[in-house]
Amino acid sequence: MPLPSHPLRKLGFLTIGLFDGDDPGRGHESTLGIIELGERLGFDSAWLRHRHLQYGISSPVAVLAAASQRTRRIELGTAVIPVGWENPLRLAEDLATVDVLADGRLNPGVSVGPPQHYERVRDALYPDTAESEDFGYARVERLLDFVRGRPATDFSGTEGFEVFSDRVQPHSPGLGRRMWYGGGSLRSARWAGEHGMNFLTSSVVKAEESEDFAEIQLSHVRAFRAHHPDGERARVSQGLVVIPTDSASPAQRAKYEEYAQGRLPRTRTPQGPARLMFAPDLVGSSEHIAEQLYAQAAFREIDEVAFALPFTFGNEDYVQILTDIATGLGPALGWRPAL
Repeated sequence: MPLPSHPLRKLGFLTIGLFDGDDPGRGHESTLGIIELGERLGFDSAWLRHRHLQYGISSPVAVLAAASQRTRRIELGTAVIPVGWENPLRLAEDLATVDVLADGRLNPGVSVGPPQHYERVRDALYPDTAESEDFGYARVERLLDFVRGRPATDFSGTEGFEVFSDRVQPHSPGLGRRMWYGGGSLRSARWAGEHGMNFLTSSVVKAEESEDFAEIQLSHVRAFRAHHPDGERARVSQGLVVIPTDSASPAQRAKYEEYAQGRLPRTRTPQGPARLMFAPDLVGSSEHIAEQLYAQAAFREIDEVAFALPFTFGNEDYVQILTDIATGLGPALGWRPAL
């Protein structure tokens, strides 16, 4: 097995938190249980996807607030919050509040762009301002300013019996350094670097200068670091779908392989008007997956990952996959559990 220049430093996982619309409590509780399991297994971070008007977690910040009270060490992230659905000032308040509750363990990941299916949801979301809303990078800049403690108003002081602050409260001083941008283009990689954010790169990128996924992802990592004040030390986390089968049952192995094969055709050519390229899901033994990862140029230049759990599997599958990642794949990548 080829060896990386340095071992994997941080091992995380990402889940969507699916639930039954007739019994949402059970699904949310299951997600909290998975985060607790991740901490017991020694994972460094647990990340939640964000889904609006679907049967997945619509409020990851609220769920992570609950998780912060049921864990003590594991870092808690969002991957990612689409800020087109959010008021940056209110989101900054929520993020800072959860970070305080979590003792500085929150890692908020965000992205830009109009809300999904905007033409169908705009009247519910922005009934009076739909035409004037800005869904570009400026929205994230506002969020960064508020999180980092820049004034949100020109008023502060005492009014009657109440005391007012000119910046978002609570203020969590370290949170501004733990803001992540989820990007899939060269432009977003450069922008994230220029604004001192951390960078989340996933299994989806835009085919701009190439149609080779690994080559595209590597160019994003290098562009981000070239524009970041910290240079080569700037934090990048890679999120691919990996499914180790070391302890899987024969039925699970068959299900996993069928899942990956069904998604394989989309990885061969750019998809849709945005020319999206998808990475193949990695299924097999931990040693086999480690070899496949080391063969990827982008993976060899990062030391943090947040492996994505497949959307549609059951809780027992997630337990098996996370256990194998922590006990097999992680150590094969040079990682040691944070216990």
